[in-house]
Amino acid sequence: MATIEGPLSKWTNVMKGWQYRWFVLDENTGLLSYYTSKEKMMRGSRRGCVRLKGAIIGIDDEDDSTFTITVDQKTFHFQARDAEERERWIGGLEEAILRHTQPLSKQRESKHIPSTAEFDSKVAETDAYLQLLIDQTKALDEKIEQCDDPAAREKYSVIKVAAETMIESIKQSIVLLQMSKQQIADQAMVENGPLTPPLQAAAGSIEENGISPAVDALLEEEGGDMEQDGSVGAQSHMMSAYSNSDMHVPPRVMPMTSYSSSEDEEFYDAEELERSATEDEPPKAEPVQVIASKDDYFDELYDEVDQEDLGSLEGQGSIVTHLLSQVRIGMDLTKIVLPTFILERRSLLEMFADFFAHPDLFVGIVDFKDPKERMIQVVRWYLSAFHAGRRSDIAKKPYNPIIGETFQCFWDIPNMEPSDEVSDSGPVPWVHKNNLAFIAEQVSHHPPISAFYAEHSGKRISLDGYIWTKSKFLGLSIGVYMIGQAVISVLDHDEEYVLTFPTGYGRSILTVPWIELGGKVGVQCAKTGYYANIEFKTKPFYGGKKHQVAAAIFAPNDKKPICTIDGEWNGVMWAQYNTGRSEKFVDTKSMPIIKKKVKPRTEQGEFESRRLWQDVTKHLKEKNVDKATEFKRKLEQRQREEAKERLEKGLKWETKHFHEQGEHWLHHRPLLKRLQETVTRKSRQNSPEGDSEYDSAS
Repeated sequence: MATIEGPLSKWTNVMKGWQYRWFVLDENTGLLSYYTSKEKMMRGSRRGCVRLKGAIIGIDDEDDSTFTITVDQKTFHFQARDAEERERWIGGLEEAILRHTQPLSKQRESKHIPSTAEFDSKVAETDAYLQLLIDQTKALDEKIEQCDDPAAREKYSVIKVAAETMIESIKQSIVLLQMSKQQIADQAMVENGPLTPPLQAAAGSIEENGISPAVDALLEEEGGDMEQDGSVGAQSHMMSAYSNSDMHVPPRVMPMTSYSSSEDEEFYDAEELERSATEDEPPKAEPVQVIASKDDYFDELYDEVDQEDLGSLEGQGSIVTHLLSQVRIGMDLTKIVLPTFILERRSLLEMFADFFAHPDLFVGIVDFKDPKERMIQVVRWYLSAFHAGRRSDIAKKPYNPIIGETFQCFWDIPNMEPSDEVSDSGPVPWVHKNNLAFIAEQVSHHPPISAFYAEHSGKRISLDGYIWTKSKFLGLSIGVYMIGQAVISVLDHDEEYVLTFPTGYGRSILTVPWIELGGKVGVQCAKTGYYANIEFKTKPFYGGKKHQVAAAIFAPNDKKPICTIDGEWNGVMWAQYNTGRSEKFVDTKSMPIIKKKVKPRTEQGEFESRRLWQDVTKHLKEKNVDKATEFKRKLEQRQREEAKERLEKGLKWETKHFHEQGEHWLHHRPLLKRLQETVTRKSRQNSPEGDSEYDSAS
């Protein structure tokens, strides 16, 4: 489709808001023009335009009707009637952008560009066929005059009317072709200076005659008859008729940049690096206190957080732009190989461990006697679980775990007496009973699913969860959907709390990327009936604050919440209770992060995250991107070869610590199962009959 047109709403400014405009997308010129109405479009009174060469389309995944176009250091905001209408416009825009952004050499490879001589030859050929059609129409007219049969005369007359209509259409087409030729000549003069002699001659011919010589001669020859038929009889009248008709004629000169006639128009989200110190700058990481014990092992590759160099990231803009040119809006990025320089120096499995950066809040759930207070504490821990996952000003992507990769760690709990008793049957066998143990495994590659499990055996609390990460290209942003759930088991109260996860967004990926969370999630306890609704709010393009979260906790069968919470999920959150009491609910700025403990890499297994990725991490830390890419490719190639071998042998991948049950992934030996086995074993040992059965079974 060469042209798409129709109504859209366009954001002007905070005073005028969204305004109705009539838009015309011309894929041939790569121009999106807009007018205050369709009638103004007919008269060629353009309000503004967007040049699509090098443009980037963006969508907001929280809204199914709006989209943006960023180009020429401006961001234009548009709103369609519905999702279907937006998809229609985005499809056409993407085609136009691709067509006008790709190198000229590629365009020439895919499509022949005719010369001026070929153009003139085709017009002359059309003139000749037009003359033949006119001659045949004259002959048909004579036959009608000589025909005595009324029925036959009527049939001939119908054919004659159709032929005359076709003649008029062909004449109009020839005139418009000649007008387009003049437009090209004008554009070449604007962009390249004085015209070459052939173009000068062509332009002079058009200026003199208005249309091609063949049509000019034809009109002179047939002028009288055509005027009698109500058609155009002379070149000047013919050209005037088309310029003043309701037919939309594109502007004669391609604008050098996108523009709007509204002097007070506001543009947002473009060139964030050039902005002064405003609320729209990328968020600055606050220094966070990290508590580590004296006997903790320090890993210089993973535990040392370097300050990112913003300038070095800017230098990779052309690579990112090239990458974006290969993908479309809404495309799943799971199988897209991203450049190494945007990687964060750790695995996604290790990032999930940061959910427990405040382990005292998690194990503290069991200390409350009242189910209402336990639900409130679950929500308190949940809202504190996301800020520690971001260790830098710049949002980078952690390594995609390789199937079979694992990560193990544990935390000391503040103000809890250490225990010498080792939980050898637990998920991390070298961890003591008063530690919070964590293990994660990449259980699937396609789709990419990570399963993780945490427990504190002394407090008799555990969490069993899994996340399927699905990435989606949104233009200037990337959405990462965390599909899955986690179940907290509080064994002493026989309670399970089921919770889901928000979507992560990488914003401003062409400048300094930053992360935000969005979407509605929930926490539910089926036994007690208490539940919480939580919404992570994305920042609107105009006004509003970043990183906002709002939550409401409900008692069973109540329509009004017993507690509401709002604030910043990476800052301070406040709670308001239905009793009138209010309090600071969570303060991530002042709460110390408890450092997770990981075995030295030399003592880790081959597929444990830090050892597996150590070569990639080392070279990224040294800013040797080429070497890091080389080792990353080796790991990915090994994974492909192993998958191919399993396929050829008809083998299925066997997970190590987790299994699939229905749509969920569960740990093989959770705390509850092990405690039940212990009770069963002891009961059998205390029963003579059971003891003999147990011995024989053993």
